Amino acid sequence: MANINRYDAFSDVFDDFFKGFLVRPVASPSAIDRNELGDVVRRARIDVTEQNGEYKVLAELPGVKKEDIKVEVDGDQVSISAESRVEREAKDGERLLHSERYYGRLARVFRVGQEVDPARVSAKYENGILELTLPKKESTAAKQITVQ
Repeated sequence: MANINRYDAFSDVFDDFFKGFLVRPVASPSAIDRNELGDVVRRARIDVTEQNGEYKVLAELPGVKKEDIKVEVDGDQVSISAESRVEREAKDGERLLHSERYYGRLARVFRVGQEVDPARVSAKYENGILELTLPKKESTAAKQITVQ
């Protein structure tokens, strides 16, 4: 059976061109990366907005179960990873002729413009979309020190 892969030469170009002002990628700029083991890891698509002292992130994670999503926040760096698995049983006499559905790892690591308060982060997953609310960490006011 021949594998058919669709190649879109402009997807990476436009992804890089329209990146948000404060959202900077940490990982490789390609849409498909390889991890240490050589496995293909696709980059999750995200939207990041800022409003009322917090960041809102919408990440597309199609075909992923809520239990298979991992989110980590470290300062101003946010890491999202997930894995979708094939849960299809082949029936007797059935043979797959063509498949465009993706099964495997999705990941994204990016930075926002300011540190995030990890104690107040919330996440909600519904219909293949992960919604993160990342409240900004309140900055401490500058304190003037008297020199003695």
